[in-house]
Amino acid sequence: DVQLVESGGGAVQAGGSLRLSCAVSGLTYTSYCLAWFRQAPGKEREGVARLDIMGGTWFADSAKGRFTIAQDKGKNTLHLQMTTLESEDPATYYCAAANGGCGRAGWTLRSYVDWGQGTQVTVSS
Repeated sequence: DVQLVESGGGAVQAGGSLRLSCAVSGLTYTSYCLAWFRQAPGKEREGVARLDIMGGTWFADSAKGRFTIAQDKGKNTLHLQMTTLESEDPATYYCAAANGGCGRAGWTLRSYVDWGQGTQVTVSS
């Protein structure tokens, strides 16, 4: 079974940076998409960034230019580096995995069969 465990969330001032990590284990899909989603209170879960097995990356408009996603395959860890954090960014951030490429998975929640428990990010002004 795939297990995803997020860490790195916390409180940061507006304009600051934070790096989230997701420890990935049990991932045996021959093709996969690893993604970060977030959900703020009262809002729907939304995609932030995703990465496929070839290293291709996609970003939500809100994340472009501010966030980067990377996989450390040696350590089986997925990172989300967030910079210039803004008032729109506070949320619980989730790591997710889809069996199949990112082109097919897109931002569709049901495409992602494996989810972590989430890590919370708060931004103070």
